Amino acid sequence: MNHVNYTRIGQAAERRRTVGKTIVYVLLTLWGLIVLFPFYWMLLTSIKSYASYNTEYIPRFFPTSPTLQNYVDSFTAVPLGQYFLNTLIFTVATTAIMLAVIIPAAFAFARLNFRGKNLLFTLFLALMMIPNELVIITNFTTVTDLDLRNTFTGLILPSVTSVFYIYLLKENFAQIPDELYYAAKVDGTSDFKYLCRVMVPICRPTIVTVTILKVIECWNSYVWPRLITDDPAYYLVSNGIQEIRENGFGRENIPAMMAAVVVISVPLIVLFLIFRRQIMAGVARGGTKG
Repeated sequence: MNHVNYTRIGQAAERRRTVGKTIVYVLLTLWGLIVLFPFYWMLLTSIKSYASYNTEYIPRFFPTSPTLQNYVDSFTAVPLGQYFLNTLIFTVATTAIMLAVIIPAAFAFARLNFRGKNLLFTLFLALMMIPNELVIITNFTTVTDLDLRNTFTGLILPSVTSVFYIYLLKENFAQIPDELYYAAKVDGTSDFKYLCRVMVPICRPTIVTVTILKVIECWNSYVWPRLITDDPAYYLVSNGIQEIRENGFGRENIPAMMAAVVVISVPLIVLFLIFRRQIMAGVARGGTKG
């Protein structure tokens, strides 16, 4: 009798787990559809002709006569290729310089001992409390006074460091046992060599995550490039969208605009899909103590 009761209890528990998993998967599927629908609508609109789009009084969720002419126009009506090249230069240079700045800074705060380190780090973190608008105003005034408007130097310099990324790396570096550092010093290893050969390889997931997040940040940068450049020769893809809208396709040619947005969005989507595991691992490691 007891065996029968235990069997029934086990079956009831298994049914509850199955129902619970089913509900979770259904909710996740619905949420995924909600999140992905804007991307589907963007792609769908980009393959509609201008005439068919304007004759749709009721939006259609499937194309009747798809066309790729909008993608051709996105590269011929405006210098989208030049915007891509400018964005690539800005992204690569900014990310490389930022890594060269934040990695040694995080190492110094995590491993080196010097007078006033804790106070300096506290003051450094306090910079995160300053609104971005105030920083933009200060940077704009400084870059203008240095006559660096409409230059890659003016675009890049204000973005070559990040308090948050330094803090994230510092927390990761601090998790590495001190014994490794002391052993390396006994062997005569310099701090720079220890950083490159020990700390950077161990914390590679977080560094990869920081790199990818910075690339995404640079690629999507809009406000600062819009303020500091008024020469189309230095436009990025983000603020070039406005130029596309005003001087390229016109305000009413939504399908062509959507084609340009798809072309601009593809590199970031591919980048995220390739490195999604590293991003998750780096964020998880950054939030783990000990």
